[in-house]
Amino acid sequence: MPYISVESGALSDEQKVELIQRLTETASEVMHVPQEFFSVTIKELPDLNFGIGGKTIDRVKAEYIQSKTSDKK
Repeated sequence: MPYISVESGALSDEQKVELIQRLTETASEVMHVPQEFFSVTIKELPDLNFGIGGKTIDRVKAEYIQSKTSDKK
């Protein structure tokens, strides 16, 4: 039985539903295994609990938003 595990930041209920559905559909197509055999779990982590490039995710997000705001000017 295939098992898909995702770790991410906070997601809305709608995002979780869509993510589970699309991951299952795609994996089923690629692996030629019926969707009914897939299990999917989502583990949400606070942005302060992981990082990229030596920065916490909350800092990365803030810098990204700031750069997009200054690009519009």
